[in-house]
Amino acid sequence: MEIVARQQIEEIRLPGRIIQKAVGKDGISASGKMTMGFARYSAESGPMEPHLHAEEICYVIAAKRALVRYGASRDRLDKSASLQAGTTLHVDELEWHVFEYAKGGFLDIIFFYAQVDNIRPEEISPR
Repeated sequence: MEIVARQQIEEIRLPGRIIQKAVGKDGISASGKMTMGFARYSAESGPMEPHLHAEEICYVIAAKRALVRYGASRDRLDKSASLQAGTTLHVDELEWHVFEYAKGGFLDIIFFYAQVDNIRPEEISPR
């Protein structure tokens, strides 16, 4: 068993978010079968681009004036939901989505993937 505090995990700055990989490929705890980590969306990391990737579960740890927009394509994110602590999102494989926040807002999540490859938009090409 590996026990790791979030504060021990390196922050990786990516466009639109700061992630910490707890479990999985390149995670502080290695796994060849699953991925789990933390992500923070705020003015510090800048706006996120709409994206798609592998099937994902997100659990909102904390949020202030945050929302998710999602839909059929990058240009048709016609559905939205405000986000608050305690919310769980199940994002289908290759479902377009983007996390956003109003001025002074932020979003802090735990993310889970049942795989270790093709989990970030930077790793795959849209179909």
